[in-house]
Amino acid sequence: MGRHSSTWHWPRKSSWHTLLLLLGIIFIGANLRAPLTAVGSLIPFIRDDLHMPNAIAGTITTVPLLAFAFISPLAPKLARKTGMEQAIFISLLLLAVGMSVRSLGGISVLFAGTIIIGCAIAVSNVLLPGFIKTSFPRGVGIMTGIYSVAMNLFGALSSGVSVPLSKWHGFGWRGALAFWVILVLVAIIIWLPRLERKKDIKHFKDAALESKSIWKSPLAWKVTLFMGSQSLVFYTMMTWLPELLQLRGFSESAAGWMLSLMQFALIPVTFFIPVIADKMKSQQSLSMMTACFYFTGIGLLLIENTALAFVSIILIGIASGSAFSLSMMFFTLRTENSQESAELSGMAQSFGYLLASIGPVLFGGLHDLTQSWTLPILMLLVNVLLFFYVGYGAGKPVKVRGS
Repeated sequence: MGRHSSTWHWPRKSSWHTLLLLLGIIFIGANLRAPLTAVGSLIPFIRDDLHMPNAIAGTITTVPLLAFAFISPLAPKLARKTGMEQAIFISLLLLAVGMSVRSLGGISVLFAGTIIIGCAIAVSNVLLPGFIKTSFPRGVGIMTGIYSVAMNLFGALSSGVSVPLSKWHGFGWRGALAFWVILVLVAIIIWLPRLERKKDIKHFKDAALESKSIWKSPLAWKVTLFMGSQSLVFYTMMTWLPELLQLRGFSESAAGWMLSLMQFALIPVTFFIPVIADKMKSQQSLSMMTACFYFTGIGLLLIENTALAFVSIILIGIASGSAFSLSMMFFTLRTENSQESAELSGMAQSFGYLLASIGPVLFGGLHDLTQSWTLPILMLLVNVLLFFYVGYGAGKPVKVRGS
C-alpha cells in the first residue's frame, strides 16, 4: 500500500537553480564519507610511520565519531541562527580546513585535523535530511537515494584509491589524505549561490516552538539505536577490515580494494532502499531483511576462506547500504517537519555515533588481547542482535511526537 504518491516534482525554481541545488546536494554527500574512508586503508601506513599501537590507531576513525556525538545536537541550533544553507556552508569551510591540517604533520596535527573534520561533517550529516525534506517534499526518497549514492560512491573510491595515491610520486599517506580536499572545494563553489537565501530561518524557528523534546520519545530512541548499531558495524569494518584481510594473506592494495568492494556493493542499495521505503507504510520488513544480511555476512568472517571473504564483504556492504538509507529515511518518515527531522537527526547522530565510536577501539582492543579475530567478530554479531530489535520498532508507521 502506498504511503503517498511517488510522482517526482522538482521545486518551483528555474532549471539553473534546480541544477545547482541538485549538484550541491550531490557534492555535499560526496564529502560526508570520503574524508573518513580514505583513512581506513591507510591505517597500517599511518600506524607504522607514527609508531602507534593498534588501539591508538583505531581512534583515528573513532575521533570523528565522538565529534559527531558532541556536535550533532548543536547543528539544529546553528541552523536556527543562520539558516540551513549558511550552516551547511560553514561546515564545508571547516571541512576544508580540517582536511588540510590533518595532512601537515605528526600525531597531534593528525588528530587536531581529524577533530575539525568530524565537527564539520556532523553539521551537514544532521541538516541534509531536513534540508531535503524542505526542498523536495515529494521527492524525499529519490533525493535521499541520490545523495546516499554520492556519499558511498566517493567513500568507496577514496578507500580503494588512497593506497595507490600514497605510493604515487612520493605522495605518502599525507598526500593521499590531502588529495580529497578537491571534493570540498568543488562543493563550496557550487554552494556559494545558496548563501543569499535566508527564508527558511523563520519556518525553522516556528517549527522548533511547536515541537516537544525528541529525547522523550521511545520511537526516537529506537531510531537512535538503529543508527548507532549500523554505524558501529560500518566504522569498525572501515577501520579494521584491511588489517584483518592482510593477516589472512591479502596484499595491502588488495585489502584496500576489498574495503572498496564493500562500499561499492552498498551503492545500488542506497538508491533503491529509500525509494522503496518511501512507498511503504511500514519499513519493518526492510529492517529485518537488513539484519539477516548483516548476521550472515559478519558470521562468514569467522571462516578463513578467500572465496567466502568476497561473499561476506558483499553481504556486509548490502546490509550497510540498506541500514544507512533506512536511518536517513527514518529521520523524515518519522517526523512532521524539517525542524523535527533535524532534531531527530541530531539526537540519532549524537548518541548513535557515541555508541558507534566504541566499535573500532573495542574491536582492535579485543584483537590485541586475544591475538585472534574471533572474539571481535562475535562482538559485532551481538551488536546485530540489538540492530534487529530496534529496527523492528523503528520501522513502525508512527511519528516521534505521537510515540
